Amino acid sequence: MKTVFALVDCNNFYASCEKLFRPDLKHTPVVVLSNNDGCIVARSKEAKALGIKMGVPLFQIQDEIKEHGIVCFSSNYALYADLSNRVMTILEEEAPRLEVYSIDEAFMDLTGVNNVMDLLAFGQQVKAKVDQWTGITVGVGIAPTKTLAKLANHAAKKYPATGSVVDLMDPDRQKRLLALVDVSDVWGVGRRTTAKLKTRGIHTALDLANADPKSIRSEFSVVLERTIRELNGVSCLDLELVRPTKQQIICSRSFGHKVTDKRELREAIAKYTTRAAEKLRGEKRFCRVVSVFVRTSPFIPNEPQYSKTLSAELPNPTDDTRDLLEVADVLFRRIYRSGYRYAKGGVMLADFYEHGAFQQDLFQADNTKINSKALMSVVDKINHSGLGKVFFASQGVSPQWSMKREHLSPAYTTRWDELPKVY
Repeated sequence: MKTVFALVDCNNFYASCEKLFRPDLKHTPVVVLSNNDGCIVARSKEAKALGIKMGVPLFQIQDEIKEHGIVCFSSNYALYADLSNRVMTILEEEAPRLEVYSIDEAFMDLTGVNNVMDLLAFGQQVKAKVDQWTGITVGVGIAPTKTLAKLANHAAKKYPATGSVVDLMDPDRQKRLLALVDVSDVWGVGRRTTAKLKTRGIHTALDLANADPKSIRSEFSVVLERTIRELNGVSCLDLELVRPTKQQIICSRSFGHKVTDKRELREAIAKYTTRAAEKLRGEKRFCRVVSVFVRTSPFIPNEPQYSKTLSAELPNPTDDTRDLLEVADVLFRRIYRSGYRYAKGGVMLADFYEHGAFQQDLFQADNTKINSKALMSVVDKINHSGLGKVFFASQGVSPQWSMKREHLSPAYTTRWDELPKVY
């Protein structure tokens, strides 16, 4: 049976989430900002039409903001994650198998669906259901391979006449689209590879599809060889139904202002350690290595610079926030130097183990605290409930170092006190 994949991609996702609870902004250009409101990381279609580029610093487009009435939002990750989960839940109900590829896109396995329903009609049905149930618009690309599904989705977003749904199962349609697509738009073909391919006369996706796979493999990689086969309708990439285990967890942010006070910096490191420990438990893993780093800003000339990272290995792996806080605090005290204006700090956890699948140190007692698992479970449950927060005193009561988020929208879907009100 021929494989069938669909890639469902949310349109301008971050900006769409911000507009969802602001109907007054339906036709208004909207941009979403990075941490500390620094750069543009997402744009609505109206902002794209004005020529606003990704990654441009906010201060550089102040004239455009005033002239065109562009509305800016600070990144609201809680809102985006919640709406993403709602979209993915709907997609799981529509397909026998689903791979959540990123926060705003997922691959669906539609193999066999064409025996009971037209694939184009199915794609339109999925699009309509997501739009009606969440208010988020999506594009749907359907094809016999994941790489072709990516290109079909690209066409669904680029050509309005498609109605945001493209069925690319027909080989003739595949070739027509491949001839229109630049090789740089093929999934997995990066900038350096594009430049090298073009020196060989490979400019379009069709040129790449017609290239000799063995020759490409010897000159480039087996990955690009698979891409060629995928472009020719031979499925080489199956769905990844089990998310790969993380090899490390990093929690880090640029501070809202330059930090000179040791207490403030220590609180920030404690906050990042607590968040990293929470993520570690979410992965159902223990860690053995903790790293702490701090640095000044390299972008401020004529100012003393300092950057330092220090790591430590625990005698026995743990996921208890209290254990990790103790180690992180020792590392922080060793790397801290007074007289600097710190711009960023963070914590990294590494060397992961499954519960009960590690060899304890023969010369160190088990450092697991009494009722550790039960306590951490209760803390996580409270913090995830949205009804309250439990935190460690070392994080500080009212941190002054937090990220600058002057344009933050309410947590419409995850906080009772910020639910939208209708009068």
